[in-house]
Amino acid sequence: MKVAVLGAGAIGAYVGASLHRAGADVHLIARGPHLAAMRRHGVRVLSPRGDFTAHPHATDDPGEVGPADYVFLGLKANAYAACGPLIAPLLHERTAVVAAQNGIPWWYFHRHGGPYDGHRLESVDPDGAVSRILAPERAVGCVVYAATELQSPGVVRHLEGTRFSIGEPDRSVSARCQDLSEAMRTGGLKCPVERELRADIWVKLLGNISFNPISALARATMRQMCLHGGTRRVIETMMRETLSVAESLGCTVGVSVERRLAGAERVGDHRTSTLQDLERGKPLELDVLLAAVVELAEITGVEVPTLRTVHAISDLLALRSAA
Repeated sequence: MKVAVLGAGAIGAYVGASLHRAGADVHLIARGPHLAAMRRHGVRVLSPRGDFTAHPHATDDPGEVGPADYVFLGLKANAYAACGPLIAPLLHERTAVVAAQNGIPWWYFHRHGGPYDGHRLESVDPDGAVSRILAPERAVGCVVYAATELQSPGVVRHLEGTRFSIGEPDRSVSARCQDLSEAMRTGGLKCPVERELRADIWVKLLGNISFNPISALARATMRQMCLHGGTRRVIETMMRETLSVAESLGCTVGVSVERRLAGAERVGDHRTSTLQDLERGKPLELDVLLAAVVELAEITGVEVPTLRTVHAISDLLALRSAA
């Protein structure tokens, strides 16, 4: 099995190191000091489950890698439309693209069935720019429940969780999913193949759609948002509106708002990825988290006034931070 990790940051390098440990032919594509460190010393993973070091091939040139069986995308979703020159050398006729993204993916309605089958969401696939680069039929969905961070170049600190749920857009249990799942498990990760992966997408999104933009607007940690009464009520309302949109699309989310809030509070003083991006001057990945659900509410006729309000304010923040 040949795997190319495009965007081998904290999550990508962690997955790549784990798959390399399982015997897969892994190629990490990165840049800068992180790439230089991985070339010299490999990927060092520091984890409560046990530290380890792996030495997969690392490069900044996808042409040096060539076509792979799987491309694991560690890029932010807002970089997908521009990744064509990077991903093209990695593709052959049957290459699967595993996108480890938060939020609503560009392939969401691919083989979805029902009245919205094949519908394209402008907020995540503007003018079809992403689908032209990442054909939906290549997509293997992936919902990441692992938390990692780059402690220093070449050093990944694994904080918690090892689950990477995967699934086909058409709800089948394919050979390509089963093969990837087996390799991930051999490398020490949990990788269930889910027929209804969209339910996992909404479970993860309940937190991302609310905590991420609010954390950036308030410069607050998870614990601070949960303990502030007014903010907690806003987040709860956002979650309930999000559940209404999911239900309008026929997706049953098997977790309550109360349970989701309690889990977030236990995380403690963690800064969301959106807050971290804001602090580092990076683009804010809010279209797939928030704009996409507002767009889904429009096409399904669901009222989401709080989501619309937070979207309007956080969108201005994103524009100003990018200026």
